[in-house]
Amino acid sequence: MRLRSCILLIASCALAARGVSSQEPGATPTARGATVHGVVRDSVAHAPLAGAWVQLVPAQGAAASARTVMSDAEGQYAIADVPAGRYTIGFIHPVLDSLGVEPMLRPVRVRGTRPVRADLASPSPARLRAAICAPRPFPDTGAGAVVVGVVRDASDGSPVAGARVVGEWLELTFRKGGVDPLQIRLETTTLANGWFFLCSVPMGGVMSLSAVRGADSTDVLEVQVPKAGFVRRELYVGGSLAVAVRDTGLRIDSLAPPPRIMRVGKGRLTGTVVSAISGLPLAGAHVRLTDGPQTRANDRGEWTLANAAGGTRTLEVRAVGYYPAQRAVHVITSAPPVVVALSNFAAVLDTVRILAARMADRSRGEFEKRRQQKIGRFITADDLAKRNVTFLTDGLRQLSGVRLDVGDSFRRPILVRAMFGGWCQPDIYLDGLRMLYFSADDLDQAVTASKVMGIEIHTEPNVPWQYQLWGNCGVILVWTK
Repeated sequence: MRLRSCILLIASCALAARGVSSQEPGATPTARGATVHGVVRDSVAHAPLAGAWVQLVPAQGAAASARTVMSDAEGQYAIADVPAGRYTIGFIHPVLDSLGVEPMLRPVRVRGTRPVRADLASPSPARLRAAICAPRPFPDTGAGAVVVGVVRDASDGSPVAGARVVGEWLELTFRKGGVDPLQIRLETTTLANGWFFLCSVPMGGVMSLSAVRGADSTDVLEVQVPKAGFVRRELYVGGSLAVAVRDTGLRIDSLAPPPRIMRVGKGRLTGTVVSAISGLPLAGAHVRLTDGPQTRANDRGEWTLANAAGGTRTLEVRAVGYYPAQRAVHVITSAPPVVVALSNFAAVLDTVRILAARMADRSRGEFEKRRQQKIGRFITADDLAKRNVTFLTDGLRQLSGVRLDVGDSFRRPILVRAMFGGWCQPDIYLDGLRMLYFSADDLDQAVTASKVMGIEIHTEPNVPWQYQLWGNCGVILVWTK
């Protein structure tokens, strides 16, 4: 914490030592002066900032004359009975401490008993980027966003020093005759207070983020970087144990996959799955942590994941007829329940189709162009009609190099043959929209074969550049009529 913060805190301690209590919002003492009030806002999150210590200090006078209140859940504060004069007002909050920036101070003039409004806010994303990144040399990648945060221990919440934080993203260089993809990687180490920063991150894009401390780590998280160019993330690292889980079910062929590696631990996570439209619970929804334990929601939409690996993990929630959801969660002691609201396919796909017919025409043109160039494998609407296919996955099953796996009791993944042998799970796109962790049943539920204009199957290294993500071994692109 910087010097000014310390001065303000000393003022509060001196005030308490004299037996004078801090004013709470809404207090109504005898009116002998004005009321200074306002709202404290988080400029990064664009939301009110609760729990901020707002302090009003005379411009000329003893520090012990400071007045202190805490902002409420709506970010509001009020300091009553303030004598006329000139003051300086500011606030202290852990958000500022974790960012390593000084409190924002502003002058206030009080005249008589007339109320004075003084709204306060944390520094803007632009000022934070300049304060954090400008003095330090970073590789010039043509990007200007910054990712900051604190790495903490999942067991007790204490800051972790010396943890390795890695950010990665894909950059595309357009040249005559083709596109060159380049995987960019930034790496840093947390400071003594657990704080980290990654500069020169692309604005308005998607990147991956992870933290590692020895054998403990977070999942590789997908982070959306806003156009404002500032992201703050809390990361928790915790212990886990890797165990091999072999599918004991019947196989549809003799090519049984190797055992699945699952990470387990002593963590526990609870929550509820509901419909985003009706708010009703979704019984039977499939809930899992990536490479971790899984379960189903009960009749009330409630679920519990036991033996979960501690730390920041990726939660996946799926239900038949609904668009899958994926979010970062903290598996920590006393973690609050997680509420996930799923949107149905009609709401999601109708939103995509509203983008106009030109988008469909362009997609059809890309499909035909790649089909003529014979880059990948293709299924047309005529092919599906000739094969008398009812379920879309029955058409995929007939292709060499594609199979529907039995998987576990919750899903039938679609697999493609990898470039170096073996089988892997490709990313699935429906009308250009990535369908996270789609299974064969999800695809059949989302679209019928009669509504399909064409299907593309691409495996590395021939995946079209706009569908290349971190570590995907291939893609299946489904285009509807």
